[in-house]
Amino acid sequence: MEFRKITLVGGGGFMGRSLAQKMASSGIDVTVLEVSEERIAQAREAMANSLDDELRKWGITASEKKVVLSRVTFTTDPTQAADCDLAIEAVPEDLALKQAVMLRLDAVCRPETVFVTSTSTLSVTEIAAASGRSDRVVGMHFMHPVTRSKIVEIVRGSETSDETFAKATALARTLEKTMIEVFEYPGYVVTRAVVPFVNEAMHIVMEGVASAEDVDLALRLGFEFKMGPLEYADRVGLDTMLGWMEHLFRELGDFKYRPCPLLRKMVRAGHLGRKAGRGFFEWKGNERVRSEKEVSR
Repeated sequence: MEFRKITLVGGGGFMGRSLAQKMASSGIDVTVLEVSEERIAQAREAMANSLDDELRKWGITASEKKVVLSRVTFTTDPTQAADCDLAIEAVPEDLALKQAVMLRLDAVCRPETVFVTSTSTLSVTEIAAASGRSDRVVGMHFMHPVTRSKIVEIVRGSETSDETFAKATALARTLEKTMIEVFEYPGYVVTRAVVPFVNEAMHIVMEGVASAEDVDLALRLGFEFKMGPLEYADRVGLDTMLGWMEHLFRELGDFKYRPCPLLRKMVRAGHLGRKAGRGFFEWKGNERVRSEKEVSR
């Protein structure tokens, strides 16, 4: 199955931008639909900076950067989605907002176009209900950064058709992702499993058992993780983590999902992690600032 043009709603955030970059790198033309010219300028600059980071690390060449950027078009005009092969929403984790995007896409896209929601915790069925085509809506939960992560959860809503699921599977293969099939349940697999892990790491820091640096170091080296849970939380965004926990706590009622008080305190203070330059760690752009203690180890 060939994908020539995909519409992405909400390409300004870390997840949306990373997804757009991955699709363009895979030879797909991407139309990024944003709400304003200001957001477009921010998204375009951030994508160029992300590609420059890859260039500095020898991950891509200058010509590859140019090709990727040439495949991504930014617009505020929703009618540009009319002829796409597939449409993906990557807006913030808010049910009403995602439903509004589905309604908006349904008004301009062909009746047969499949819609993908990138939600990590919300009900695909509820999101699909606003689309006017529930059988053609499927969830694809990508891990950040999409450019490097190897896994995607493909989530069936209650009315997702086999044809729609097959199209999502084909996109996963095109993006060179390993997919797992998930039937709708709060948090699916990855988010449901990682949230208690991250939450407990936060409690350890809050209780003064060990510093954030040492908690992450112990878990990273002890279990051969690529990064520690607190760095992961910073990268995702502490406000996003809080939203995941609150949603799962409401849906499942299990205290293991109740947000750590330290997390709430940090979010109130605006210490949201990488995007704010400060969370459990200090950040400079996309890179975590290492302390002298860490460097000397």
